[in-house]
Amino acid sequence: MLCPYFIADTCRSCSALDMAYAAQLDAKQQQLQKLLGNFSGYQLLPAAASSEAAFRNKAKMVVMGSADEPVLGIVNHYQQQVELTACPLYPPAFAQAFAHIRSFIRLAKLQPYQLADKKGELKFVLLTQSQATGQWMLRFVLRSKNHLASIIKHLPTLQQQWSELLVCSVNLQPEHKAVLEGETEIVLTEQQQLPEQLNDVPLFIQPQSFFQTNPTLAAQLYQSARDWTADLPITRLWDLFCGVGGFALHLAKSGREITGIEISSAAIACAQRSAALMQNVKLQFQALDADAFAKAQQQSPDLLVVNPPRRGLGAELCRTVSQLQPAWLLYSSCNPQSLVQDLTVLADYQLEKAQLFDFFPHTKHAEVLCLLKRRESNA
Repeated sequence: MLCPYFIADTCRSCSALDMAYAAQLDAKQQQLQKLLGNFSGYQLLPAAASSEAAFRNKAKMVVMGSADEPVLGIVNHYQQQVELTACPLYPPAFAQAFAHIRSFIRLAKLQPYQLADKKGELKFVLLTQSQATGQWMLRFVLRSKNHLASIIKHLPTLQQQWSELLVCSVNLQPEHKAVLEGETEIVLTEQQQLPEQLNDVPLFIQPQSFFQTNPTLAAQLYQSARDWTADLPITRLWDLFCGVGGFALHLAKSGREITGIEISSAAIACAQRSAALMQNVKLQFQALDADAFAKAQQQSPDLLVVNPPRRGLGAELCRTVSQLQPAWLLYSSCNPQSLVQDLTVLADYQLEKAQLFDFFPHTKHAEVLCLLKRRESNA
């Protein structure tokens, strides 16, 4: 992939871009194989490759410049303000979306936040597109409510010009530090959730709910989870850190009782809406702490699905999993290092399969899916 920002040394977010993509993928696969070097008897499947460009469904832009001449992009490694709207990671439709946003900033006279003197209001714009419908969710991250009235006043004009804009909200982040968003979200549109579909599963995204940035690879990840567990003797299934329900919804079928647990109430609202559209399956989603939920249960699941944040499960939750003794464990990780730490603690489980999914090409990051079986000697 040729990137003018990388060539000009104005953006180095894609730090591996000077390496051919096939070589990048091979290096990640070799690194994963090295990390799993202390495990034996498992099948390492070929890595799932991404498109090299135009694969992202979301953008997180720092707003700089002025209300009359807004700059959407990043502050780079040289502390320069870089307009990043032509980044080749975004599909072509993003160019028009950025143009709408820039025009709206001018119309509503939204003053970009100036980090140096702590003045201004608009810090970020967060943009997500549905691969299924082509519709958009737009979030303005503000320092305070000072520009809220102006956004509300001019929003109908934006909606008239941009008919695909379905969800729009304001997030308040008053702190002067490198935090992307705050706790307060004010949804300004009648619709609060953006519909999406991966494989045959309806999904929804709303402000403050996590969703993968590479939907094509996410669909492959969920389908692999479905395929790997299709013939396992599973009646009871838990999905911890379930997000908007991607794994739980893909693994749902007649004869299974599935519970999804996620601390984010916004994500659970999306999962519950998806569950209401599913037929002939038993699904429930609850906004709870995963560790507290697991410790409080008297019965264990046949299959436990975990998709923790980058820090991994941690030793305490791993011990809880070992005490629950589920027959099968499906672990999706966005950090292979913390994954291996957790698998080492989960010594009662045999690694059966592992596969790398390259959600983040041109970087060192990768998603890894593992299937583990409880060792018979400990059953």
